Amino acid sequence: MLLSRAVNLPNAITLSRIPLMFIIVWLMFCGWPGAPTLAFVLFVAAAIGDWLDGYLARTRGQVSNFGKLMDAMADKIMVMGIVIALVEKHEIAVVLALITLCREFLVTGMRMVAATKGVVVAADSGGKTKTVTQLIALGFFLGAPVLSLDAASFFHWDGTSAAAAVDRIGVGIFVAGTVLSVWSGYRYISRNSRLVFGDDAAAP
Repeated sequence: MLLSRAVNLPNAITLSRIPLMFIIVWLMFCGWPGAPTLAFVLFVAAAIGDWLDGYLARTRGQVSNFGKLMDAMADKIMVMGIVIALVEKHEIAVVLALITLCREFLVTGMRMVAATKGVVVAADSGGKTKTVTQLIALGFFLGAPVLSLDAASFFHWDGTSAAAAVDRIGVGIFVAGTVLSVWSGYRYISRNSRLVFGDDAAAP
């Protein structure tokens, strides 16, 4: 009963990003024509959903602690799932993925400690900027195979050089996103250090 009340339309859109991540990653490793394009389209749909769920929650008066937590978690799952796949495909350096992964675990752990004290730490502007930057970078990575593979399959156009340029842009944006990831993680922890590291007796 409690779960059914929690999973309203905005939260359903939020949760849908989790299975979408698995489908996108599967498509990234499929060799049939159209798989890269479908992966890219689904990724764009997931990114739009990331905006749409918050918009619907605010306009429908359905903002909830569950939604705040799951929105942040779904973003992390989506980003990290695709990043790990890109590491496997040798498109993202392992060190960048590890920095991103460590940051997400640290912030998630902080949120879990805060939640045990009855406080929900929602994403701030720095965290949202970091997520948007990462999503844009992943969009470039996913768009490159559309140019190099599907363009040749469907339109007989050699998009290899264009795909290489798009991939390089993706790397640059992802590096910027990694810097933002570290900066925003530091802000999260420093702003909530008293709550997370303070005595339980002093918790609100």
